[in-house]
Amino acid sequence: MAMAATISPPLTSPARRLSLTSFTSLSNPHSFTNQLSFLRPTRPCIGVSAGASSPISMRLEAAEKTSTASFLDRRETGFLHFVKYQGLGNDFILVDNRDSSEPRVTPEQAVKLCDRNFGIGGDGVIFAMPGINGTDYTMRIFNSDGSEPEMCGNGVRCFARFIAELENLQGKHSFTVHTGAGLIIPELQDDGQVKVDMGEPVLKASDVPTRLPANKDQSVVKSDIDVNGETWSVTCVSMGNPHCVTFGKKGGQALQVDELNLADIGPKFEHHEMFPARTNTEFVQVFSPSHVKMRVWERGAGATLACGTGACAVVVAAVLEGRAGRNCTVDLPGGPLQIEWREEDNHIYMTGPAEVAFYGSVQL
Repeated sequence: MAMAATISPPLTSPARRLSLTSFTSLSNPHSFTNQLSFLRPTRPCIGVSAGASSPISMRLEAAEKTSTASFLDRRETGFLHFVKYQGLGNDFILVDNRDSSEPRVTPEQAVKLCDRNFGIGGDGVIFAMPGINGTDYTMRIFNSDGSEPEMCGNGVRCFARFIAELENLQGKHSFTVHTGAGLIIPELQDDGQVKVDMGEPVLKASDVPTRLPANKDQSVVKSDIDVNGETWSVTCVSMGNPHCVTFGKKGGQALQVDELNLADIGPKFEHHEMFPARTNTEFVQVFSPSHVKMRVWERGAGATLACGTGACAVVVAAVLEGRAGRNCTVDLPGGPLQIEWREEDNHIYMTGPAEVAFYGSVQL
């Protein structure tokens, strides 16, 4: 896949400066012409006075009036227009796919796009697609390894912000999203954060799925599992995708998550024979009944800075094990999420940020 791209900062970049970097395929150095029409500079370029009337300043003023939507609407043959978003450092390539129920890129192309050295870089590629079964939209995602997960919590917040940009939504809005994990309802907040009704957790062992024997009402709660010759205590939860949550080894001291060699232990959990669909694994440290800290090894993506469904699973496991309450701040390497498991409807609500990193075009 030849890589030729233009990349620009977000239109609301806190740096408040215009920057354009061009990457051109060595095999075809003239394959892409830089375009300024999707940039919105927030101040005059250095060397052009605020009152000057030069061709450069006039072109920039024209560029400022061009919407991001028009940039994403372009359909040059062989090019993919995208917006890069991140939710607490969990980063995704967002693609406007609303005119088709087939993803614009293949899983193999997604792997290349997500490569941080030779591609755009990301934990996954997310497609905004037409809704089905009465929903407003459909969200699909390819992980950085090409696999397709059922859902992604940080991804759905990025998805919601992307839809808001595409549809020019302002203020509070909610809509329905069909995912592989079922119906998800994100709500855009006035402060820019996104609150998501993540639905009910699934606890039945066979539905998680896990081969660990159920030990509490068909669920696996504080159960023993042998990993690399050591016994860990785990609780298994599905948020539409499988999670194995651990607060430490059996009979051991409380887990100090910053001391973990995640790259070593994470894959051993992910590919353990007790998890037929593989699993996401959360390692958790409890500070108080309303404050926990986690590190995550994600199925298909490895160590990431944040995992929204994982944070939800952590609060469920902490409640089931009697370690925390139903409303918790969950600290992740990329920042905090607020998670509430409501007793009245059994739904989990996740609130957190999603922000634009940059806009770009890539030749497939």
